Amino acid sequence: MNRLQSQSLKAAGIVHGFFGRQGGVSAGIYASLNCGQGSKDDAQAVEENRHLVVEALAQDCQLVSLAQVHSAIVHALPAWQAGEGIGGRLEGDGMVSATPGLMLGILTADCAPVLFVDAKAKVIGAAHAGWKGALGQKGHGVLEAMLAAMQKLGAKRDRIAAVIGPCICQANYEVGGEFRDRFLESGLKNRRFFVASDQEGRYRFDLPAYVADRLIAAGIGSVETLGVCTYPPENGFFSFRRATHAGEPDYGRQISAIALTG
Repeated sequence: MNRLQSQSLKAAGIVHGFFGRQGGVSAGIYASLNCGQGSKDDAQAVEENRHLVVEALAQDCQLVSLAQVHSAIVHALPAWQAGEGIGGRLEGDGMVSATPGLMLGILTADCAPVLFVDAKAKVIGAAHAGWKGALGQKGHGVLEAMLAAMQKLGAKRDRIAAVIGPCICQANYEVGGEFRDRFLESGLKNRRFFVASDQEGRYRFDLPAYVADRLIAAGIGSVETLGVCTYPPENGFFSFRRATHAGEPDYGRQISAIALTG
């Protein structure tokens, strides 16, 4: 089981990890630590993989994740009841909590997982930042919503540390002109996140740099990018884009998780 961590998130009573695809029980295209409840993998295998993640981080925690919809919707936990939402999962793309014993898990397969901590206030967060959720509307997306939700639980924006985990890198994220135009509508300064591709009318988008820039502009205390790309198979992560290029019928999801243990 491969797990990446950051010094920025380490503090007493807080555990976290950005997990790859190794160390689970799933087979085939889902091999092996597929934690995606929305995939077509065997449900029991997915649940066992999620249990393995809990065992690796903090055995007494309850792992919670969302039905992710590429939105700016953020939930404060545990202010919900089990059984709500899709398959017992609320719809949304971010979670915040100040409750020990809850493990917040974000599922990705190229989008950016972002974990947050205000160590002094003991407030944590986890967000799924794909391009649509990060861009949002009128300058407000999932990242800004995360900071606002953490503040409501007692965090201070200039104390919050965020770490952007493994996601698709610019070299492997080719997009069309219409995609780029959406970002330019929010400001011509967004041109710096695109470089021309070797195909006419195509560009390559720097998702982690864009996510980091939005967090910095929102006044967060610190931002770190792990700089690991999910597309190359040798890196050990699931990738929606790689699976699509290979003609595979589905794909697994890795998990990034954070919890308060006390």
